[in-house]
Amino acid sequence: MRRLEGKLALVTGAGTGIGREVALEFARQGAAVVLHYASSRSGADSAAAEILAAGGRAHVIQADLGEVSECLRVVDEAAHWLGGLDVLVNNAGVTQRWEFLDVTPAQFDMLYHINIRGQFFCAQRACKHMLSRGGGAIINMTSVHGLASMHGHSVYAGTKGAIAAWTREVALELAPMNIRVNAIAPGWIDVPRNHIEAPDIDFSAAGRTIPRQRLGQPLDIAKACVYLASDDADFVVGSVLVVDGGTMARLCIHTPRSDRP
Repeated sequence: MRRLEGKLALVTGAGTGIGREVALEFARQGAAVVLHYASSRSGADSAAAEILAAGGRAHVIQADLGEVSECLRVVDEAAHWLGGLDVLVNNAGVTQRWEFLDVTPAQFDMLYHINIRGQFFCAQRACKHMLSRGGGAIINMTSVHGLASMHGHSVYAGTKGAIAAWTREVALELAPMNIRVNAIAPGWIDVPRNHIEAPDIDFSAAGRTIPRQRLGQPLDIAKACVYLASDDADFVVGSVLVVDGGTMARLCIHTPRSDRP
């Protein structure tokens, strides 16, 4: 029995990277999936084609989730096409690095509108459809950047920390309604954008800096999403699941090599 058999799911930001793999893995596990994308149409279309070729159900919708009206439209259209909604994966987001002293109001607004406001109003609208089916699951994508600090991420880290906070609070409000809300905090995941933005990095060497000795893969996050969306996670409410290969578990205090065991 596939773990999401018969589930109806919307995955935002499903045109590339983590979101695309989440949509594919949901379909492999038996869910019908709507893939939202903002600009990565080819990735969303090819993922949907792969799902259809395997005998699954998939549909693609484009929208700018920086606009609240678009958030509401995407959720409503997805629920209409699916015939309801059981699972929302709030994956869409923007990653940017800026020096704190150089951040403009427009840059600040752009990240918060997509990363926070977009998630919030997609979730709010999704609840309307989930309640009509007796409940559901919402999975918000945060980041290890919301739990620890790195230079140049003052705006981005703020959005990711806020996601963890509102996930916990909304989880308490919705749990009595049989809607479970949780979040996933990925560590360094090997997605196509990395190789475009940093072509000179040795990613194999970078992976060896992580306790697990490798970079994460989108499938690592997709499998975590499957768990949180499934009935196996029925008692998991308001949690932030860290999937980072041990990055956050390590205390970064230098120890001379001769003193190491």
